Amino acid sequence: MKAITLYQPWASLIAIGVKKFETRSWPTSYHGPIAIHAGKKKPSDVLTGSDIDIIFAMGRAFGVPEKHIGVIMEYLDALPRGAIVATSEIVDCSKMWGGAKVGLTGAVCIDRTNQYWSPNWQTLTDEFLFGDWRPGRFAWELANVKELSEPIPAKGKQGLWEWAA
Repeated sequence: MKAITLYQPWASLIAIGVKKFETRSWPTSYHGPIAIHAGKKKPSDVLTGSDIDIIFAMGRAFGVPEKHIGVIMEYLDALPRGAIVATSEIVDCSKMWGGAKVGLTGAVCIDRTNQYWSPNWQTLTDEFLFGDWRPGRFAWELANVKELSEPIPAKGKQGLWEWAA
């Protein structure tokens, strides 16, 4: 099965079903099953310097009741790392573009079957906060996510790689 490594907490945000797009600087023509691997880096290291709204949104997504950044980071650092945490399917890959060309100045859009869609049309949604939606990047749409009851230790790699399930 194909796999992709993501830093935590993004891998687990996919696993729990709140992140439905993985944003990347490169496209994929691959569509089909994919294992979601959580890399070994600690979230507190990865999120250093991040916007506090993103960290609070992550805390809410995982149901962390505290509004104290330290409690949220402690929770995120306890997420599984160096393991497959979910399986999913890549069902689409769309290039992002600036919405100004369709009268949506400031929005970033993707074309989904000729219906323009933007993660930030109404407000800063969690989907928008959990990705890098700059024009020119790519949104990989995920579906049929299944969180594993127990993470499976695995060594990750860059890009798409083969995982022997």
